[in-house]
Amino acid sequence: MQMMRKRYFPALAEYIRSDKEGSLYQAAELGKELTGIQLDDVIAIHEDCMQTLVSNVDSEEAVKMYNRSFIFLIEFMVAYRFHLLANQTNDQKFTEMREMLLRSNRSFEMVKNKYENVLQHMDSGIALFDSEGILSFINLQMAKHLDIPRKTLVGCNLPEILRHPQLSRYTRKMILRLYKEMLLRRTRNYEFQDKDGHHLLVTVTYGDQLEGDFLFSVKDVSEYKQIEQTALQNDKLAMLGRIAAAIAHEIRNPLTSIRGFIQLLRPYLLQMGKEEYARIILAEIDRANDIIYEFLNSSKPSAPLKKAFSINLLIKEVALLTESEALMRNCQIELQLEGDEYALIASIDMKQIKQVILNIVKNSLDAVAERESDDIGIIELSTRADGSYVEITMKDNGKGMDKATLARLFDPFFTTKEEGTGLGLSVSYRIIRNHGGSIRVDSVVGSGTSFIIYLPLAE
Repeated sequence: MQMMRKRYFPALAEYIRSDKEGSLYQAAELGKELTGIQLDDVIAIHEDCMQTLVSNVDSEEAVKMYNRSFIFLIEFMVAYRFHLLANQTNDQKFTEMREMLLRSNRSFEMVKNKYENVLQHMDSGIALFDSEGILSFINLQMAKHLDIPRKTLVGCNLPEILRHPQLSRYTRKMILRLYKEMLLRRTRNYEFQDKDGHHLLVTVTYGDQLEGDFLFSVKDVSEYKQIEQTALQNDKLAMLGRIAAAIAHEIRNPLTSIRGFIQLLRPYLLQMGKEEYARIILAEIDRANDIIYEFLNSSKPSAPLKKAFSINLLIKEVALLTESEALMRNCQIELQLEGDEYALIASIDMKQIKQVILNIVKNSLDAVAERESDDIGIIELSTRADGSYVEITMKDNGKGMDKATLARLFDPFFTTKEEGTGLGLSVSYRIIRNHGGSIRVDSVVGSGTSFIIYLPLAE
């Protein structure tokens, strides 16, 4: 078996990768040379070799490689059997060939079923249409995207799929959009976001590569998108830090000079009875310096000074601080905390995390106040353990946000408020990241917004 695999694998790999029909000669020669092996052994070796070859390729390439491998396998088996029949009578050959055909059909079906099983359980959705537009294959993941049993789809053309009684209106619109972009406009790749917020990448392969067939694959690229957005967000925050440092430096230098000259002029102002002017000027310069320091610190938060602290206790303090403002805005703050005050202990910089939660709660108060409804506003603060993390959820029934706002929510200087600076949430994002945690937002226009923060629990 091992010796056969050493000869079979390179011949199969060369045929699949070279894409030349002349490479089939090796399959025929190999079939003539090898003796004393069983067909089941051949199939097992072929399957093992194919798993090695497709281990590092995408789903589309894997399908093409499997298709080509069948031709190599059949060529090998035919050559092998004819070599064994060379010395037999015509009757023996006929009987043997009939049995061989039956066994080959069974073996082919077995190999086909095994490979189909591999395709069925891939994480990418796969659908194959033949040259006449009939769906000949669809795997479980693709059927899951369509939310229709796969057995009811095979054999249907596109109009029949669109008229399928179980197809949702949203999915029907999406299929029509994909048809327009990928078949009419000949776009090979198309990326979109589904109703659940997942980023999906659709790829189509057609033409000579598949002999007139159309292969569609759908892959969930949400994780890649999140990594990309995190990297972009970090770049923006780094740029903000550099801008803030430059601004602070350029403004502080003239303020220092002005302060020095005012102090030199102070005796003369005292003689004129205007010392109060000097005191006011110096106080305003100090206030300007404080504002610059605050801006610099907010755009680039200092490293957290972590201590073990109760998250439930922190949430209660924030609720107490914002309770009076909430009442004035016809809003009610509700707490749903898991365990007692000391149940969820995290290693955090208490001041920084309090700054984050206060900022989000105040944003929720603004969102509730901007509703058109006269119903009482509700802000729900909840905590719970989630593995090695504590989950903090801040949910309101405010006006909510659209997708465009959500996409830029953590960008520096982006704000929807007339008097906002656009720094609050970008700073909050960096503070949470500096604590080894994460923050995400779910929002629906007219229904409200939820901020979910994850922080590592203390060991």
